[in-house]
Amino acid sequence: MPDPLDDLFHPDAWFRPGGGSRYLQLARHLGAAIADGRLAPHHQLPPERDLADIAGVSRVTVRKAVAELVASGLVEQRRGAGSFVLGHAPKTEQSLSRLVSFSENMQARGRSSDSQVLGRGLFAPSPDEMMTLGLAPNQQVARIDRLRSADGSPMAIERSSLPADVLPDPDVVGASLYAVLRRNNQTPSRAIQRVKAVNASARDAQLLGVPDRTAILSIDRTAFHATGRPIEFTRGLYRSDIYDFVTELRPDP
Repeated sequence: MPDPLDDLFHPDAWFRPGGGSRYLQLARHLGAAIADGRLAPHHQLPPERDLADIAGVSRVTVRKAVAELVASGLVEQRRGAGSFVLGHAPKTEQSLSRLVSFSENMQARGRSSDSQVLGRGLFAPSPDEMMTLGLAPNQQVARIDRLRSADGSPMAIERSSLPADVLPDPDVVGASLYAVLRRNNQTPSRAIQRVKAVNASARDAQLLGVPDRTAILSIDRTAFHATGRPIEFTRGLYRSDIYDFVTELRPDP
């Protein structure tokens, strides 16, 4: 009798041409299955040879995919027994009361961070960017879109817009946008953030390694220079299964 989970591992369920390395696509698919409960805690994954046959890939691809899940804290490999689902990765907390970049937050927690640039350049501002950043139609806006990962696991998509005189060359941004702003004496002194829940589009879900229409957190942040000028607008999409945003509340004096 066929295992009902065979459909979960079949190439039709996880492989998309042009979607990146097979092992990463398989790892993200299995990570999403763990997140939504299709692969329950303590479930044993099929042996490497069997999983390779079902998924239509080499054993090396399976080995690398499982290694990604182990590094993300989702799977445990037990010597002589196999690979077992641990459950959700420990959630990452980030304070809504502190103005800190993704890379700085991960560094403070002893985690390695990575940024994959999805697009960047100088453009004519949209009506929303003109209103939020106080730009005229004849001015330019710098945009940089990044996929943010920690310890190899995709966690967030950040799409940032800044006045071109604040960020004249988006190509200089590496791991930390705020590090570049500090070097240019354009450090934000405060920010306003708005949080809401949204359903991930097909493209964003693929980047984040979650099923289509998964509920994720959307945070719009407008950051201001000490002069009061708005210098950054970022819309971030964060995986709600591994991200917690916290804030401290105090009574009025």
